[in-house]
Amino acid sequence: MTLRTTSRTITFARPFLLDGLDETQPAGSYTIQTDEEPIEGLSFLAYRRVATVIFLPLSRRGTGSFQAIPVTPEALEAALARDASRSHDA
Repeated sequence: MTLRTTSRTITFARPFLLDGLDETQPAGSYTIQTDEEPIEGLSFLAYRRVATVIFLPLSRRGTGSFQAIPVTPEALEAALARDASRSHDA
């Protein structure tokens, strides 16, 4: 089975917190990677999401060090919505 991997960059204007993380993350741009697998047995090509991760910097490891943290698309959208609403308040 072949995985399809897509990447996108999201930007937070303010420090943010994601569900499941203990520490607030700094404002900035972050890479989101999504892995999808083809759904077998259909008469058309379709994919199902099997994993989504956000790459977060490791503050104690120096520049260029990061960790891939699993995250749901819903948690990402909620964090982005909170960031957008706080940006409009400023």
